[in-house]
Amino acid sequence: MSTCTTCPYCGVGCGVLAGADGSIKGDPNHPANAGRLCSKGTALGATIGLEGRLLAPSLKGADVSWDHALDLVAQKFSEAIRDHGPESVAFYLSGQLLTEDYYVANKLIKGFMGSANIDTNSRLCMASAVAGHKRAFGTDTVPGQYEDFELADTIVLVGSNTAWCHPVLFRRIEAAKAARPDLKIVVIDPRRTATCQIADLHLPIQSDGDAALFNHLLCEIKARDLINHDYVNAHVNGLEAALGAAAQSTASVVTCGLNPDQINAFVDLWCKSEKVVTLFSMGVNQSAYGTDKVNAILNCHLATGRIGRPGMGPFSMTGQPNAMGGREVGGLSNMLASHLDLENADHRAAVQEFWAAPVMPEKPGLKAVDLFRACRDGKIKALWVMSTNPVVSMPEADFVAEAIRSVPFTVGSDIIARTDTMDCVDLRLPAAGWGEKSGTVTNSERCISRQRPFLPMPGEARADWAVLAAVGCRMGWKEAFDYASPAEVFREHASLSGVSGALGRDFDISGLETLSDVDYDHLTPQVWPIPAGYEVENKRFFAEGKFYHPDGKAKMLPITPPELAQPEGETLRFNTARVRDHWHTMTRTGRAPQLGAHMGEPYLEVHPEDALRLGLQAAGLVEIENSHGRAVLRVLITDRVQKGACCAPMHWTAQTAAAGRVNALVTGRVDAVSGQPALKMAKVKARAYPAAWFGFAVSVAEMQPNRPYAALARSKQGWRVEVAGHKLPRDWDKEARSVLGVQNGIISRFDDSASGMVRIAIHDGAQLLGAFFAAPEPVQVARAAIADLIGKDIPAARVLAGVPGQDQPAKGAIVCACMDVGRLDLQRAIAAGADSVPALMECTSAGTNCGSCKPELADLIAQLDTQRMAAE
Repeated sequence: MSTCTTCPYCGVGCGVLAGADGSIKGDPNHPANAGRLCSKGTALGATIGLEGRLLAPSLKGADVSWDHALDLVAQKFSEAIRDHGPESVAFYLSGQLLTEDYYVANKLIKGFMGSANIDTNSRLCMASAVAGHKRAFGTDTVPGQYEDFELADTIVLVGSNTAWCHPVLFRRIEAAKAARPDLKIVVIDPRRTATCQIADLHLPIQSDGDAALFNHLLCEIKARDLINHDYVNAHVNGLEAALGAAAQSTASVVTCGLNPDQINAFVDLWCKSEKVVTLFSMGVNQSAYGTDKVNAILNCHLATGRIGRPGMGPFSMTGQPNAMGGREVGGLSNMLASHLDLENADHRAAVQEFWAAPVMPEKPGLKAVDLFRACRDGKIKALWVMSTNPVVSMPEADFVAEAIRSVPFTVGSDIIARTDTMDCVDLRLPAAGWGEKSGTVTNSERCISRQRPFLPMPGEARADWAVLAAVGCRMGWKEAFDYASPAEVFREHASLSGVSGALGRDFDISGLETLSDVDYDHLTPQVWPIPAGYEVENKRFFAEGKFYHPDGKAKMLPITPPELAQPEGETLRFNTARVRDHWHTMTRTGRAPQLGAHMGEPYLEVHPEDALRLGLQAAGLVEIENSHGRAVLRVLITDRVQKGACCAPMHWTAQTAAAGRVNALVTGRVDAVSGQPALKMAKVKARAYPAAWFGFAVSVAEMQPNRPYAALARSKQGWRVEVAGHKLPRDWDKEARSVLGVQNGIISRFDDSASGMVRIAIHDGAQLLGAFFAAPEPVQVARAAIADLIGKDIPAARVLAGVPGQDQPAKGAIVCACMDVGRLDLQRAIAAGADSVPALMECTSAGTNCGSCKPELADLIAQLDTQRMAAE
């Protein structure tokens, strides 16, 4: 028996059929994915175990009762408000929360505590899109639908590695192009990512060059007489000012890293295809100029009237699974619930009356970066962090850890006992996790879906909405927070949206306010608006105007592009990114062995010329640093990044790779309008890391190697780790036991004088407990094969050889995590004649499940073709 629920990862919002036994399938009836799942979604069953779970409230390391914990939270927040005012308390939330959780949190702190200091990791993700939408449309409205990607003639992907970060949407785009080869794909990104595999045109723009490029496009729209004057005259203000600013900045387009042929090819595609969808994501938003970049994109669609009709429009793609739901209930510090405005007196009064709230803040609260600065400055006396890990994900992450520890009273709600953030708080509260909690989420196309429980809540875990409501009751507001179920919270949320609709706003789901508990349990995916009393047939916005500024018109904004930063001296432009198979700080995906096999440790992409200049070796280690922090990462030399730039994924934590926490190096510089930090534009110095030795180890025990460099990951049978040290150990046997966490068992050892490699295996009888390999250079052994031997009865000689047995050909680095297919498997298949992606899929099974690795299959075929041609 399977439960229909929704994936807890990205903003695509895929439907999932989940079994209590851990079986996971895509839901063929969900409109977002029609049965498809990515590698992360496919592996959800491997993440629902209780290892590492927080199962009881804990105060400074000692278990306490829920009554004691809730009383303490109510007491400390009440005392802070009494002694220091409402501005002294704060919540920091997450797009991992369900809408019902978000709603209760927003109601509690804004309507009853009287503080607007409630922000969320959506500030790091989509705040600039929100601000750009509000400046242009009057509301935070995503106009289009996913099906527009299948109806478009040209799709422009800006600052989005869709293939890795939103794989199922990428599959839909890929399928649309296969069905209609005339569909053109443009990728605008400083890096050549996996998404470029299906691109007809890749524009390797310099970071923050987007506004100049779209300003140039706007000028060309005018020059080619493509302005839709009927649409603009009826529905848009600000055309002349936007054109004037664009004309003044035309010269700046030549500095954005593109040549004239590339720029002209892009302009021709955009202008000649009426059905254009421009998808933008983190590469646009995570910038000190993100809001202006968003509005530069929106200007082009407004000027041509290419918005709100099938196959055309701007499309903001969210990162978190419920970033949209959080925005709908006012989860950001400058918003009210139901897309109402905190600084609008009429809106405040309407929400206050609906809630029967005693107080309502009149000005925005602290945005994420400023909130943690206020913590460090002593202005915040009580802080509650829910379902997120800001000590890893925030810029200046080391400062954030210090800031949290500076607050007199801190609470953390999470499913995991040990995270970088939970290690900093006073009171830890066990939250219900995916598969255990019940509620709704809203995806990037405004589709509301249910998350349903199919597992019991373990230990003393509780739903976040219930914990928040219990605190509200204890603070004296029982009538307002005496909820019996998430369905009751949802009905109130839907009813409040009717107030928003009556005020002429976009968000209205009042048609769902009378759902019974049974109807709520059976709620099917619904795209809003869903007003009471009538059916909205066209779920797109703005084809006929009807914007949400007071005059009903949109606003085009005059945009002045920034001067682009250039490397100074020995510094490199430092970009942060995501890997295909991991999610944020790996508290969930880190549990699935197959998801760590593709990219098992933190790394830095460096251009070959920079690597040569800096003396970096492939697979060696590099140390990067600036005034905010330091990281040690594996070197990946590639021309996918531009000369003078480098890029690292942000997922690793103190638990998985203490030296690999890259957001410690990101400056807390923010967009002046949205407050979103520029997570992709730091500057770092890089140098080869002076390792005296490198190691690789696998163990049945969970290793905790305290070494200058260590990157830990799950394997099928235990754990694996990459390590390095400054000094050669005096005793390799002792070093091996220390790294492996194995003190018993018999050691077998082989010292390879030719390579300098030390090989050690530890057995308990015939069972392999651990294996350790160390060498003066990065260790070359068949990692996947060795990891598979852990816990098995294996002769020492087989282990010490460091290669697979004769009956097990070496896989090489894993490319397809779903089907466990390695690089060497694929190379052998290509050499045997599988010279196309379909042929390679057929003979190896790679790419046949989620398809996320298909771009890499195509890259591998192209690389081997290039090598053959060079050899000939």
